Amino acid sequence: MFNSVLVIVFGLLTVATAAPLDQLDQDKWSLVPDSNGHLHLVNLNPYSVPDQLEPEKLFIPAQDTIFRLYTRSNPLAPQVLVLNNADSISASDFNPSLQTRFIIHGWNNDGFSEVNTILTNAWLTRGDFNVITVDWGVGAQTINYIAARRRVQLRHIAGHSLGAHAAGNAGFYQQNRLNTIFGMDPALPLFSLESSDRIHDSDAQYVETIHTNAGLLGFDIPLGQASFYPNGGRTQPGCGIDITGACAHGRAYQFLAESIVSGGFTSIPCQNYQQILGNNCVINGPSRNMGGEPSNQAAGAHGVYTLSTRAASPFSMG
Repeated sequence: MFNSVLVIVFGLLTVATAAPLDQLDQDKWSLVPDSNGHLHLVNLNPYSVPDQLEPEKLFIPAQDTIFRLYTRSNPLAPQVLVLNNADSISASDFNPSLQTRFIIHGWNNDGFSEVNTILTNAWLTRGDFNVITVDWGVGAQTINYIAARRRVQLRHIAGHSLGAHAAGNAGFYQQNRLNTIFGMDPALPLFSLESSDRIHDSDAQYVETIHTNAGLLGFDIPLGQASFYPNGGRTQPGCGIDITGACAHGRAYQFLAESIVSGGFTSIPCQNYQQILGNNCVINGPSRNMGGEPSNQAAGAHGVYTLSTRAASPFSMG
């Protein structure tokens, strides 16, 4: 049904440890930003739950997830596609001859959050696409990060969970039928390299990760077949004193949106991740564009890349 499916994601990440002194031995408290950069004090210890914690809202993916379709025929008025209801699709402006793009928001966001609007506008500016936003706000809008993180294991093709890892799981259960997954700042809290439900480079025919606040808000280790580190991947120009990392964190989807319209950001391929850390990249192979439309799936991008951007839009330097 969906031709050349691309899953786009925006992850949620930790910021800084801030724990009451009498609880440091028991609890791991962190300031965790949502996708809008708003900070929430969260206890990441799954075994320490406050007695007065508000009961967690029941989240039933097939019932509570809302799929909204945007096309050039309805760029501002979304049409709801109902799971397992073919009539909702045939009655919509969905065109099976067009390529389809899914967008998945992050923690404490919903289907109308900026990551959805900026990427939807980018694709519809670029060309004729079916753009479907996946609104899992019932599961994402919770003060309980642990509950939201556990929802990563939902298995629908567009994913119903925290950003990048949700798409990775969607791709895994589609058995390599997804064309491309873009993972932007894949979530760090309660994930590790050993987590089976994190995004992996084998979750789609091509998996690309974009790291804009590596080491603070997101995974710094390469997770995709190709992993891009704009401006070294840790801080971003134009963000000023970005103590929480929220500004740099948001650059991931801003870069991707611009790349969809402009065609991508020229990069430098490095031999390994340690060279990115040390800012001593030794060129290793051909350059590939970060992001872009179409993606690098057919170009065979592989390894780690770095690039420089401007401090404000337009970010691409060529």
